[in-house]
Amino acid sequence: MEILQQLGQLFLQAVPTVVIVFIFYLFLRWAFFGPIEKAMSERSAQIEGARAEAANLEAAAKEELDAYNAALKAARAQIFVEQEQARQAILDERSRLLKAMRARAQEEIEATKKRIADEIAAARPEIERQTPELANEITRVILERPSQLSGGAAQ
Repeated sequence: MEILQQLGQLFLQAVPTVVIVFIFYLFLRWAFFGPIEKAMSERSAQIEGARAEAANLEAAAKEELDAYNAALKAARAQIFVEQEQARQAILDERSRLLKAMRARAQEEIEATKKRIADEIAAARPEIERQTPELANEITRVILERPSQLSGGAAQ
């Protein structure tokens, strides 16, 4: 029983310490842990707000980048279309010039053929007039030649 009595006294002596520790706990909770928890919750809220804002900014930047890429793609397509139109215009112009040059060359060929035909037609009567004279001259030259050869061989 003495042990129980000693335990009872020990318990009674410990009660003021327990009360002081409990009061100290309440004081720390009110003066220290409360403001720290409040600051930590505010900090967490700010961090979450900053994360949400960063996510929004990232989404906006992605949208701007997509819009920029789409505009760049459209501009490249427009440039390609303009280049293709310019190339086609140049090819059409080249084709037109070649046709014109061919037509002009054909006209020159036809004009030259007509001029040559006219010259032949103009020269034909002269040739026909000179044909008997030339034939007589050729005959005379051929006939004189053997006599020159035989006369030259005799000498």
